[in-house]
Amino acid sequence: MITALIFILILGVLIFVHELGHFLVAIRNGIKADEFGFGFPPRIVGAVKNDKTGKYEIVWGEKKVKSKNTIFSLNWIPLGGFVKIKGEDGGTLDKDSFATKSAWARIKVLAAGVTMNFILAWFLLSIVFMLGAPEAIEDDKKVKDAKVQISQVIDESPAKEMGLAVGDQVVKACDGKSFCRTIGKVEELQNFINEHKGQEIVLTIKRGDEISELKGVPRKEYPDDQGSLGVSLARTALVQYPWYEAIGKGLTAVFDMIILILVTLGALIGQLFAGGKPAMDVAGPIGIAIMTKQVSALGLTYLLQFTAVLSINLGIINILPFPALDGGRILFILIEKIKGSPVNQKFEQMANSIGFALLLLLMVVVTFRDFIQFEIIEKIGNIF
Repeated sequence: MITALIFILILGVLIFVHELGHFLVAIRNGIKADEFGFGFPPRIVGAVKNDKTGKYEIVWGEKKVKSKNTIFSLNWIPLGGFVKIKGEDGGTLDKDSFATKSAWARIKVLAAGVTMNFILAWFLLSIVFMLGAPEAIEDDKKVKDAKVQISQVIDESPAKEMGLAVGDQVVKACDGKSFCRTIGKVEELQNFINEHKGQEIVLTIKRGDEISELKGVPRKEYPDDQGSLGVSLARTALVQYPWYEAIGKGLTAVFDMIILILVTLGALIGQLFAGGKPAMDVAGPIGIAIMTKQVSALGLTYLLQFTAVLSINLGIINILPFPALDGGRILFILIEKIKGSPVNQKFEQMANSIGFALLLLLMVVVTFRDFIQFEIIEKIGNIF
């Protein structure tokens, strides 16, 4: 249940911040926001400033209000928020309507949500660097509280069969008989595994606050790029930075993540068009919820990093030039500037509707893959 609440909170914050960006920039550019809500309708209660008295009045339920001012509402579905921008879908040509503003003003409003997602990621990563960011360090470097962690688990490997997961700390390695070795360096674990190929080993793992023992047999024969156990290892430690350095490191990390995600997305799209099977998996809501459970067990800094990565992903996905997304709407505005007249409204609405339907279909497919990949029927009890 706690995992579900954390997942809902993260998702809610990401969406709310995105919509807040649209709202703030719309107001800044003289565009009226009919309603700005926390959560999704139906509405529980709202507050709107009276046009005559200037005082806020309470609005209960879905009661319609005619006002020049924005209704600030609290809604029943606690998943982020929304903003209703006047004239966003055409239909009104008032002075304070989205449709009557310049192309640059409209682009700024549409891009503001993505910008806020990047700013949120910057803020979160700056906090991570101040609290202590997990960084990979060399075996010969003397630092306090260093640990050896799993940084990658290869599919269909002994490590995968053992149940090892990214982020696990390897505390101790035993040969299943009497010999055990405390693990403090990557080289120590690598040597132990190489010495016990084809033999059962027992690894003592720390995952969050839980300690467990996992058994497996390192392979005698294996691909050159995998190793006998099928894991990548890293010696890590929490490194703290003063706030003035943390801010710069947070910003650099955001740009690095944006580049990495764009490169990965480009490779994924290229593989899809080539007709091959993508080398990486795409997680849907179920997959992200399960990852939230795993990351939460590692601690606050890991959870903040995870949230920052999700925020950047949300921003990048939204800015893609695909109908129904912010990037798709920006594309139509750019076409308008090039051709010197607005894109046919019916055509744009149809394109956005088709785009939205395709996105829903993609969500269904990805969620179905999540059910298969994560064996969700068996694990759903553990999530909650």
